[in-house]
Amino acid sequence: CSSPTPQQQVPKPLFGGCWSCRILSGGALLASGAFVFNEARKVMRRGAPTSMGTVAQITFALGIAAWGLVIIADPVGKMERKN
Repeated sequence: CSSPTPQQQVPKPLFGGCWSCRILSGGALLASGAFVFNEARKVMRRGAPTSMGTVAQITFALGIAAWGLVIIADPVGKMERKN
């Protein structure tokens, strides 16, 4: 086995591959997204008309939750270079 050249090195994962760090930070982002989504749903459940602000809040909540899932899944750390 020869050592990989600088072009072949796999980039270091954002959180260093630490499973507990990824679970903690990803879980916090998922919980934050759920909280923001729930607050937007409370306004809609009260019978208020859906405004652009509520739609933006729901979109933001889904983005935060997706970010949390990406951190937990760590797709960069599992990536392998094809030769």
